[in-house]
Amino acid sequence: MSLNNFKLSLREIIFGTEPGPGRNFDIALIIIIISSVIALFLDSVEPLHAAYGDIFYAAELAFTVMFSIEYLARIYCSEDRRRYITSFYGIIDLLATLPTYLALIVPGAQHLLVIRIFRVLRIFRVFKLFKYMSEANILLRSIRSARHKITVFFITVVTLVIVFGSLMYLIEGPQRGFTSLPQSIYWAIVTVTTVGYGDIVPQSPFGRSIAALAMITSYAIIAIPTGILSAELMQENQRQASRKQCPSCRERGHERDASFCKYCGGALP
Repeated sequence: MSLNNFKLSLREIIFGTEPGPGRNFDIALIIIIISSVIALFLDSVEPLHAAYGDIFYAAELAFTVMFSIEYLARIYCSEDRRRYITSFYGIIDLLATLPTYLALIVPGAQHLLVIRIFRVLRIFRVFKLFKYMSEANILLRSIRSARHKITVFFITVVTLVIVFGSLMYLIEGPQRGFTSLPQSIYWAIVTVTTVGYGDIVPQSPFGRSIAALAMITSYAIIAIPTGILSAELMQENQRQASRKQCPSCRERGHERDASFCKYCGGALP
C-alpha cells in the first residue's frame, strides 16, 4: 500500500462517520474517553486511591498515550492540518493529553483531565444528532430575545439580596454571625436561592421575620424567569410556524414539525 493510500484509509477511519470502520472507531473512542473520565473520578476518592492508586496511574498513562497517538494521527491524515489544529475538536483533543505531561512539572495538574469529557461531544457527529441542534438554537434565540427582561430580573434580585442582607446585618449584628455586609449578603443569596445552609441563622424574632419574608419571596422569584422564557419560546415557535410555507398553496402558519400542509395536504419542506 502506498503512503497516499495509507493516509486516505487512515483518514476514512479517523474522520469518517458512516457505518463501518469510521463509526466503529468513533464509538470505541467515545467508550475510551468515558472510561478515562470514570477512572479519573474514582481516583479522586481517597479510599480507592489508596487501594488502587497504582492501577489508576497506569491506566491514566495508557489513556494519555492512546490519545496522544490519536491526536498525532489526526494531524498526519488531516486534509487541512492548520484548520484541524485550530478547530474546536482539535483544541479539545490537544487539551485532553496535556495535563498528564503537565503533571510531571506541576503536581495535581492531572485533575484537569476532566476536560476529556468534552470529547464526548463527538457523539453528535457520530450518530447524526446535529438535527436536534435546531431545538437548541430555538432555545438560544428565545433567551436572546428575553435578555433585557432577564437583565431587569437579575438586577431586581441583586437589589433584593442587598436589601435583605443589609437588614439582617443591622438587626442581628456580628454577635450572631452576621459579621459584615458581604457575609450578610451571602446569607441573603443562599436564603433567596435555596433555604439557607444553616451556617448563619437569625435568632431574634424580627430577624426571623425578615428571613421568612426572604424565603417566601424566593418562591415568587423562581417563577418569574420560567414565565419569561416560556413566553419567548411560544413566540419563537409562532415565528417559526409563520416562516414555514407550503410550496403548493403558498400558505403559511404550519407547525415546525409538520410534514404536510394543513390546507392542501401537500408535502412540506
